[in-house]
Amino acid sequence: MAEDRKAVRIKESEMGEVKVSDEVIAIIAGLAATEVEGVSSMAGNITNELVSKLGMKNLSKGVRIEMQDHSVEVYLALNISYGYNIPDVSAKVQERVKSAVENMTGLTISVVNVKIATVDMASEND
Repeated sequence: MAEDRKAVRIKESEMGEVKVSDEVIAIIAGLAATEVEGVSSMAGNITNELVSKLGMKNLSKGVRIEMQDHSVEVYLALNISYGYNIPDVSAKVQERVKSAVENMTGLTISVVNVKIATVDMASEND
């Protein structure tokens, strides 16, 4: 089987093996991060309004994954909504991403690094 993306084996049995690509892990991490209150969006994403009009998403934008065996390092670039405590939101993002990726894949998250790219001032007026 030809693979054009990096993947990590998460299960192997007599029936075969299960691999998850780094793109899938990035999507899980990105979705988990955007579920946290105070996260406006992933850095570099098209705005939600434009996304809904076009009907497309690049769910892994703003997420970088580094995999080593069954250990994963996650690097996130986020836009935070104005008025939220950056350390608190970042800690919640780290917890949510770690939990989501570990529960869905069985992989171990070694680190979740968060970079706040911008403060979304539009959220102040919402």
